[in-house]
Amino acid sequence: MAQRIPGSSRRQFIQGAAAAVGAMSVAPGLMAQGAPVRVGYAMSRTGPWTGGAQVSQEPNYLLWAEQQNAGGGIDVKGQRRKIELISSDDRSDTETVVRTYEKLMGSDKVDLVLPPWGSNANFAVAPLANRFAYPFLAPTALSRRLAEMKLPYFFLLLQQPKPMCDALVDMFKANGVKSVAVIYVDDLFGLENYAALKVALAGTGIGIVQDTSYPAGVKDLSPTLRSIKDKNPDAFIGFTYPPDTILASKQSKEVGFNPKYFYASVGTAFQLYRNVMTPAGAEGVLGMGSWNAKSNPAAKAYFDAHTKKFAGKEPDRWASGACWAGLEILTSAVNKVGLDRKQIRDYVANTTHKTIMGDIKFAGSENVGTPGTVSQWQNGEFEVVWPRKLATAQLNPNKPAWR
Repeated sequence: MAQRIPGSSRRQFIQGAAAAVGAMSVAPGLMAQGAPVRVGYAMSRTGPWTGGAQVSQEPNYLLWAEQQNAGGGIDVKGQRRKIELISSDDRSDTETVVRTYEKLMGSDKVDLVLPPWGSNANFAVAPLANRFAYPFLAPTALSRRLAEMKLPYFFLLLQQPKPMCDALVDMFKANGVKSVAVIYVDDLFGLENYAALKVALAGTGIGIVQDTSYPAGVKDLSPTLRSIKDKNPDAFIGFTYPPDTILASKQSKEVGFNPKYFYASVGTAFQLYRNVMTPAGAEGVLGMGSWNAKSNPAAKAYFDAHTKKFAGKEPDRWASGACWAGLEILTSAVNKVGLDRKQIRDYVANTTHKTIMGDIKFAGSENVGTPGTVSQWQNGEFEVVWPRKLATAQLNPNKPAWR
């Protein structure tokens, strides 16, 4: 039997029901605003890419999320939301990288993505970033071909082969170098850097006395180094990955090859290189580097925070800075425009960004704000030595003997 509700009670019931319905309609919006920002990435934790990935990239992702969350979360247009990192081991395998990002962007539909490590992995996922319209700020991709693909959602933070090789050759010219020998890994990174070097050397009077490629995962470079030693070049250039950088350095010491200028690439800027070679053994070695804790106050604050969080593990003086700069840019974009990925892309593409690396701005995919640089180990620090306007120390033009 139905029960009749008195008039006053009926009005109160209707008002209460309306209020409940209103609360129910608002609640999902409130829940969405308070939900964590889901940030996905794949990273090498096993396999040959691990050394670079676990120095230059993943520690920065962890530090960034921790710092943002300690402040209540990332500022999304004025509202703080915690960051939830969703990540997995890509096993240093390109196919795994591609499958992981397809899932993160296609089915998981995370809010943001962070890039994988290295030129090869980024080359594989760059088209996916464009297809799924996710901004990628890549800190460890060094490839002119990536810039030439003209993918509007893909941004390269590192100085690319041309400006890096231009800076190196400019330094050589200014210091009277007449001959160089070159080794390079036989992949996208090595081939592109070697091609850029040849262009930079054209018309300078600096000759290449030997150029030798080698396969990824090489275990012995001593025959090549002995051959180069016999030609007595003023400078050695290695477009190398971290294991090869250390291998070439150790074996150069073993065979007694000690040119005035010894330049290697990825890994030279690592604390690991200084530790393995010892500070005295690393003294005078040149390589790809762009910053250190003396570059500016923000760089010092980042260096100190990284070293503290990871129990004395220092960021490298090249790509770690680019990685942190990319996270600074992404944070600023989310602050300004929220999580709309098209608006993030437009903000990144059309803004000059203040970062620990200095001003960064993009022409298409390429960072054109940061010039090419050369760094050198001096007294235990990887000092920026070229160009002079960015130098944190003067170039030592005569590498001491290996120790």
